[in-house]
Amino acid sequence: MLAELAHPHAPVWLEATARTAQEAADALQVALGQIAKSVVFRRRADDRAVLVVTSGDRRVDERKVAAQVGPIGRADADFVKQRTGFSIGGVSPVGHATPPVLLIDADLFRFDVIWAAAGHPKGVFRLAPAELQRLTGGAPVCDVVQVADAGR
Repeated sequence: MLAELAHPHAPVWLEATARTAQEAADALQVALGQIAKSVVFRRRADDRAVLVVTSGDRRVDERKVAAQVGPIGRADADFVKQRTGFSIGGVSPVGHATPPVLLIDADLFRFDVIWAAAGHPKGVFRLAPAELQRLTGGAPVCDVVQVADAGR
């Protein structure tokens, strides 16, 4: 999928699983914030997946997400797998079974290089935040994190 989108970096296969942002950061020896974690919600109006790609050191503020896309609820593992095609812990920001509503956390732009899941808990790929926006078809970049965790 990345090659089809003309992405210059091939996925990297980690020796250990990286189901959490911390595990990925430890395996790659990068800052936790450089991990572009994928958080999936269920939009109540149409049962559509809402994917928020956020910095690994931030927590998503569900109220801010709902202000962007409408009321949301939690997505369980079956919903995530069915809608995205990926299992929790390996949800890529691209290549979904059904295109989600997608939001990108503005805090990712603190970094020149970030790492995202490549569809498997052991697979990641390198990119710049602007590349993430391009690869996702111009997903909006917005403030979707909790204030206390964002250090503001």
